[in-house]
Amino acid sequence: MKVDILAFGAHSDDVEIGMGGTLAKYAARGKKILICDLTRAEMSSNGTPESRIKEAEEAASILGVHKRINLGMPDRGLYINKENIDKIVGIIRRYKPKIVFAPFEVDRHPDHGNASALIKEAFFSAGIKKYGEAALGDSHKPSALYFYMINGFHHPDFVIDIEDYINTKIKSLEAYQSQFTSSEGSVQTPLTEGYLESVEARERIMGKSAGLAFAEGFLAHSTLIVDKDLLGE
Repeated sequence: MKVDILAFGAHSDDVEIGMGGTLAKYAARGKKILICDLTRAEMSSNGTPESRIKEAEEAASILGVHKRINLGMPDRGLYINKENIDKIVGIIRRYKPKIVFAPFEVDRHPDHGNASALIKEAFFSAGIKKYGEAALGDSHKPSALYFYMINGFHHPDFVIDIEDYINTKIKSLEAYQSQFTSSEGSVQTPLTEGYLESVEARERIMGKSAGLAFAEGFLAHSTLIVDKDLLGE
């Protein structure tokens, strides 16, 4: 099965925080989207791996994505090693995405930065014909690797208009009640202290910078070619 977009996250909810509106937008346009969570978030202060899986499936359904998978890598163990690289290479080669998204490397959570570096390594290796060919399948080189923001606010290389999908994005995040809602017995974390409001505010500011109501910002480590869009054609 080939997909149009493959979005990686260190933990379930990372992708929704960074680019939930974009995924909802392209899902509504009929694009096939796969979310791949690297870990089961077993180190999270609140919730359990089992509850996070259920919340992740609900969130994916809200966004309208085609499929969601979890690689079961160790939480707080996203290091650059061959085992981890090969798992991600296998996913890229199996689903043959046109575009890949990963967390931006500058983030307060070390797992997000480590995931970014790991995915960047795997993205490159997936396109090398002789890399793991027998075990991992035929090489595949997606057209681009872009990075979304989770906890940070950075000047983007480009934005995507999500005015019509900001509510869908917030609803997908609200599916993670264990993470964003305070309840009896839960631990107070930055996620339970107005985090969703801050995400919505960030996308509002990101949009205003481009003359839009709401937008999600992305970064690229390669030069963007915009000739087709320069005059709105």
